[in-house]
Amino acid sequence: MVVDKPAGLLSQPGLGLEQSDSVITRLQRQEQGLRLVHRLDRDTSGVLLLARSADALRRLSALFAERRINKLYQADVEGELHGRGCIASPLARLSRQPPRYGSHPEGRLALTIWRVRAACAPGTRLWLRPLTGRYHQLRAHLAELGHPIVGDPIYGDAGRSCRLHLHAQALSFRHPFTQQRVRLISQELPFATEC
Repeated sequence: MVVDKPAGLLSQPGLGLEQSDSVITRLQRQEQGLRLVHRLDRDTSGVLLLARSADALRRLSALFAERRINKLYQADVEGELHGRGCIASPLARLSRQPPRYGSHPEGRLALTIWRVRAACAPGTRLWLRPLTGRYHQLRAHLAELGHPIVGDPIYGDAGRSCRLHLHAQALSFRHPFTQQRVRLISQELPFATEC
């Protein structure tokens, strides 16, 4: 099953009663066997994949672990970028409250490919393809590049927007049972057409 997760909703419950509402708890009210295959940050919107059986969960999780699922995101970032590039840096947690990640020599390697989709002063809209799946990877990488994501309360300036401008646009992979190529594309408009 695939859903278009709205920004502001947890993928799974957090700690405490005030963080009990989530995509998975809402969906499990109607289909108890559903399990999250991966997660998106609360403030990230877009394509979220769920499994209906233990076998599907195991096979889809293996595809993620083996990096055989292609992920495509859109983001609006602060400042002007041109062309394309690759960010490769080891990420580690630098602080707990709030959780903040950044480059650290003892961190785990994280790779992000970026390409300009549109330039619109004072920011830039990017296509992002994370080749690894580290916590806060896109947010930390772009902040370290000097172009934090618009509306990011941890890595940038949340005052410019009422929400984080990060959207999981698409997932593509070979179906673990049929081997047919699958492309899941968000039908939601992630944020205003102008950055």
